[in-house]
Amino acid sequence: MKIAVVTGASSGLGAEFVRRLAAEEELEEIWLIARREDRLKALCAQVESTARLRPLPLDLTREADLDAYAKRLQAEQPEICWLVNAAGFGKMGTCEEIGRAALDQMVMLNCKAAMDMTQLSMPWLTRGSHVLEICSTAAFMPLGGLGVYAASKSFLLSYSRSLHFEVRSRGIVVTAVCPYWVKDTEFIPVARETENPAAVKHFPFASKARTVVSWALTDARLGFSVSTPGPVCTLHRLVCKFIPRDLLMLAWAGIRRV
Repeated sequence: MKIAVVTGASSGLGAEFVRRLAAEEELEEIWLIARREDRLKALCAQVESTARLRPLPLDLTREADLDAYAKRLQAEQPEICWLVNAAGFGKMGTCEEIGRAALDQMVMLNCKAAMDMTQLSMPWLTRGSHVLEICSTAAFMPLGGLGVYAASKSFLLSYSRSLHFEVRSRGIVVTAVCPYWVKDTEFIPVARETENPAAVKHFPFASKARTVVSWALTDARLGFSVSTPGPVCTLHRLVCKFIPRDLLMLAWAGIRRV
């Protein structure tokens, strides 16, 4: 049974990946994973697909739910053609302001959950399979006011790049997707609600989820280890190769207050 597995599928990039994979890939099932079962079911009702859309309400920061995913794989014995780890979140502010609980949750979901889902899925990937780890352009440098979020995405970028070379002999492609701000996800509306002076107030040239997903899928099919799906994140990636991090962080401190 050929399937795709998409985490964070209840909204944003995850939901858009479900739509595009349903339209473009010959799959028998797409497993939609997120905590909010009502949203998963609503998305299943909206998407036209020859593949069966299967909502799986799981909290990937809970070991019991990861075990439930592993048991389902063992029972179904699928061939995972696409694994998209889109679950994640970020909070703006200093580490002290955000607090330990939220910081722990960010690391658990952005880092550990993505790694665990990849490791659990690995035996079910075959030649021609693709793994997309949804990182961020924040992965390319430290960011004041987004420190743990940027660090978590940097971890995921490094993990993805190393894994890409570990499994390429098996014909499996791992792609770290590093977009700039995406305007039609939940991240920006939440950021705009905060009164925190460290928060970003404006998001010029923000991308749309549809564009990011289309670009990312193309890069994955081309076998790229890293996808920067847009001109701003591509420029940022290049700039980070040549300008010292401390200078970039000073520039960021000014930009986020504009």
